[in-house]
Amino acid sequence: MIAEATRRSALAEYAERFSALYETVGGSLSIRELPFLAQVNLRVDASDAGVMRRLSDSLGLALPLTPNTTSVEEDRRALWLGPNEWLIVCPADQAGSLDQALRNGLAGAFSSIVDVSANRTVLEIRGVRARDLLAHGVPIDLDRRSFGANRCAQTLLAKAQVIIERKGDEPAFHVYVRSSFASYVADWLLDAAGTL
Repeated sequence: MIAEATRRSALAEYAERFSALYETVGGSLSIRELPFLAQVNLRVDASDAGVMRRLSDSLGLALPLTPNTTSVEEDRRALWLGPNEWLIVCPADQAGSLDQALRNGLAGAFSSIVDVSANRTVLEIRGVRARDLLAHGVPIDLDRRSFGANRCAQTLLAKAQVIIERKGDEPAFHVYVRSSFASYVADWLLDAAGTL
């Protein structure tokens, strides 16, 4: 008999608790895990205009050059993490095409492509109380005037290192958290939601 591997997300056991929270707060706040997204850490010299143009063409989106911003095109998103570093995110079924697009765009340029998909899971926090909930645990100002549409930041949520991304003009955030800290963050969010 051969054992069959079963894929299980970092927060699979939290789905019912997240649903219960949504009911408890009358729909003003929801938390859900977006498991198994393809995530690639890209490092390349942003001052090389030719490489940046090729990457934009092959990826179908321009890498953001403004600190702490994102660019989005359909299901792909790029988060600025540093002067020459980005996190590229897309659905898991596009991982192969993302890898090929990066390799085509880089065309031998000095760079680094690292698949970090298993490193983090993503929580979507949505609703009119989303900012209030996150504001309890992050040291950055999440007000729209400071952290507007398509912004991102590496920061702490309680004691866990995370990346927070504001999704467009929606009252929604994506929180990228290391899988080993996912339960801690989920418990913290559920506990903090009780104080809203």
